[in-house]
Amino acid sequence: MIIAIDGEASTGKSTQAKKIAKELNFNYRDSGAYYRALTLYLIQNNINSKEDIPQTILDEILIKQVYKDNNLIISLNNEDVSEKIRGYRVSIKVSSYAKKSEIRNFVYKQLRNSAKSNSLVIDGRDIGTVVFPDADFKFFLFADSKVRAERRLKQINDKSVKLESIEKEIKNRDNTDSTRKIAPLKKADDAYEIDVTYLNINQVFNKILQKINSR
Repeated sequence: MIIAIDGEASTGKSTQAKKIAKELNFNYRDSGAYYRALTLYLIQNNINSKEDIPQTILDEILIKQVYKDNNLIISLNNEDVSEKIRGYRVSIKVSSYAKKSEIRNFVYKQLRNSAKSNSLVIDGRDIGTVVFPDADFKFFLFADSKVRAERRLKQINDKSVKLESIEKEIKNRDNTDSTRKIAPLKKADDAYEIDVTYLNINQVFNKILQKINSR
């Protein structure tokens, strides 16, 4: 079984996907973490998002998602980058790399390989529309941009970053993701849409779980 949770930036997709996966005893994959880890690697190696990225470079990259002490660990070439990929430097660059076809194809392959022998909960922006269009359940989360910015600011935990900058970055990312030519951010026609602006984590979780259990 595949459960796809798509939506705008900072709507709690990863949080919900993890909770649902734990509740149902499914495996979890954070698609955004793949894009963020790739972005981190390319930034560190001075590869501009405007450049074509050779397959030889992508072949150097090994990304793993594993649980350790109930925490999801993202490793990049055997280095734990779980915190680094959530930093502001990666956040403002990830969309410019993620819109490239070679990057998306790299991630699609990783995700589809994971689903060959496992039931998965996967969050992202094009899971239900492109990666797994035949997913058993599809959800799309959205919220007011200021509320999302406040959530992201708490996540970053960096006093030098201002709320206005975060909201601007979120709006820019929404625009980039929804207007890109390859796999734009949009709700799948058969997705269950949830406005999470005024809902807490447990309320969103209950809505998702209720929908799954109702079928």
